[in-house]
Amino acid sequence: MFVKAGDVREDTFDWGVIGWRCGPGNTGAKRFVVMDASIWPGQRHDFHKHPGQDEMIIVRSGRLEQFIETESEILEPGDSVFIEGGVVHASITVGDEPAVVQIVIGPAIGTDTGYELVDMSGEEPYASLRR
Repeated sequence: MFVKAGDVREDTFDWGVIGWRCGPGNTGAKRFVVMDASIWPGQRHDFHKHPGQDEMIIVRSGRLEQFIETESEILEPGDSVFIEGGVVHASITVGDEPAVVQIVIGPAIGTDTGYELVDMSGEEPYASLRR
């Protein structure tokens, strides 16, 4: 199945945009989900986890401060990070341009996006980090 740029549904959030490239709802994928995301300057995809889903984030452009639990690294274009299922993480744009990333999560869960998220941003120690 070919997925053309015009086939990618986009959802806008207060922090940026996710493009749903591959998942149960548009391709029928069961083993993984692929998303394109842009996190706007000064914004963050706040602390969260994906129970039972491993994740790979690949930076395409911009710079990203990537947290895994309470540790962070600055990621540049071409860098990536692997996050095991259930591990709390957050992504924060660094600089004046959006951080553009591609994300692969597996396995796919559910029937639409295939993506499950548990917000951890209000719980310590995450609520006090990088505010």
